[in-house]
Amino acid sequence: MAYTSNPKMSSIRRDAVRLVKYRRWSTRKVSRYTGFSQSAIVKWCRRDPSGGWHLIETKSSRPHRHPQSLSREVVERIVTRRLETRRCAEVIHRMLLKEGTVVSLSSVKRTLKRSFLIPHRDGRKRWHFSPRRPEAEKPGDLVQIDTIHLLQTKTRRLYVFTLLDLHSRWAYAKAYQEARAGTTLRFVREAQAHAPFSFNYLQSDHGSEFSRHFKHMVGIKHRHSRVRKPNDNAHLERFNRTIQEECLDRLPRKVGAINKQLPAYLNYYNSERLHMGLNYQTPLEVIPRS
Repeated sequence: MAYTSNPKMSSIRRDAVRLVKYRRWSTRKVSRYTGFSQSAIVKWCRRDPSGGWHLIETKSSRPHRHPQSLSREVVERIVTRRLETRRCAEVIHRMLLKEGTVVSLSSVKRTLKRSFLIPHRDGRKRWHFSPRRPEAEKPGDLVQIDTIHLLQTKTRRLYVFTLLDLHSRWAYAKAYQEARAGTTLRFVREAQAHAPFSFNYLQSDHGSEFSRHFKHMVGIKHRHSRVRKPNDNAHLERFNRTIQEECLDRLPRKVGAINKQLPAYLNYYNSERLHMGLNYQTPLEVIPRS
């Protein structure tokens, strides 16, 4: 039977069988009426002994066997190693190679996935509980962090980490060649060393550099913004645009060159640049009064 993705095909087969067994039409007449071959109508009637009262589902097109499939012994060996050691596919692959079992890493991963020994992740952002956003009544009550991605070549990027205190608008930034949880952790600690106040609460988006590992290691309360809600980090998003227009766009796309110029710009931004949101004050003028 030819494979089809038509979701209504099961009911079409059922109705065709009903015409033959309930209405007493000939298979040839049903063939002309439905537009399917007579042999297909005959096969449908054999599949449904109820007389057209049940849906006839489409069979899977997946082959029953493959000439290059893993033997049952190799599959059992992979599953056994997983259950015994609870290690990842890469480690199990190396263990099998040392034992003399030649199998590819992709085959090990596929076998573990089919055996439901690897959790399935579809990459979508799922809803999760997020603590209530605190009020920024004093410096450090809510500090937003984000990452600016800059293209160096078609396949290579550099990352400018940015941080902004919501109460005082005090900002900090630094460029890195990679964006990982460990990089974010170093950046936050460097920013805390330069800040004239303590960070009490951090807020970020759902980037991989702000993962669960960073949240557990940073030692500061941390919350994520809502999924696809950039307005939750609106102040920092505006700072990202400002620093790009006034500083980054004029510099070469190199980590060393950017980090060499950033301290001068941040000093200007925090101590000289007037902010309309602060009643035309600078961030450092706001901090001592809080």
